[in-house]
Amino acid sequence: MTLYIQLFVEYFKTGLFAVGGGLATLPFLYNMSDHHPDWFTHSQLADMVAVSESTPGPIGVNMATYVGFTTGGLPGALVATLGLITPSVIVILIVAQFLKRFSENVLVKSAFYGLRAASVAMISAAGILVVKIALFRPELFSQGIAAAVNFPAVLLAAVLLVAMNKLKFHPVVFLAASAVVGIVFRFAGA
Repeated sequence: MTLYIQLFVEYFKTGLFAVGGGLATLPFLYNMSDHHPDWFTHSQLADMVAVSESTPGPIGVNMATYVGFTTGGLPGALVATLGLITPSVIVILIVAQFLKRFSENVLVKSAFYGLRAASVAMISAAGILVVKIALFRPELFSQGIAAAVNFPAVLLAAVLLVAMNKLKFHPVVFLAASAVVGIVFRFAGA
């Protein structure tokens, strides 16, 4: 039972403070990984982001469901997902009651403007963490930058960046191509 309570509490905290969507939850998830390494590692988190981004549904919910399922089966998936979405439901219900009355208030407008900046900062921080894990081997930074750079991943990222700018395919095409390249060349071990 304590596992389910831990899952709910951890994801409740994540859902409560991660303003800005799924990628804004990444700093919280990295912290969760540090405190519960048996749930998932930083490397597994990068894989979860990739899978969650390529599957239907909100990324944060997909990751909460996945972690809950891997740690506590179907009940764990439900508990983690409920933990993540409960704060949003509570906040939406409260905001809906007051927003109509105060939508033109200068303080309310300023608060929403400030939340936009916070969301951009959290998503940017999450992007930097994903790049660090995807393109570098952080555990090898002590051996120098050349040892820490994941050259196949950097090459793939550069090719994809150029291809995305030249070819106007749907992003799913690039995700699928990246998955195939990762499987064929075994990027996980690179």
